[in-house]
Amino acid sequence: MGKDKLEEIIVENGIIYRLAEDGCYYPQLSLEQKTDYTIGKYGIMRGEYMMKYRRHEYLKMLMDGTWNQYLHGVNEECHREVELAVKRIMEKEGVTEQLKKENPMEWVRRANGIKARVEEAIVNDLLQFNIFH
Repeated sequence: MGKDKLEEIIVENGIIYRLAEDGCYYPQLSLEQKTDYTIGKYGIMRGEYMMKYRRHEYLKMLMDGTWNQYLHGVNEECHREVELAVKRIMEKEGVTEQLKKENPMEWVRRANGIKARVEEAIVNDLLQFNIFH
């Protein structure tokens, strides 16, 4: 009776497996070599959400080496959104350089309040509404 030869490489559920000498298939896991970004608070929050509620996507990105880059992108985008929104709202609500000169404590109070509101909205979008793919 002829011996069936196993394929050296198979792909199952988007994961590449390689046949080892012991006759078992092992997943080809690659470590991220080109991306080693420091992840900030928004990236960390998104990462925790993905690990808990979107585990399949998290594992896929981890195995294909895109996890760190993904979290970095989320973090950068959130920071840009916060910066733009804070600037717009400060202009709209009259939190100006003139106010900063005339009443610095009031300027700080109002600017911090605006930033807190914007960050809360960004976090809600980041986690609840799943604006990132």
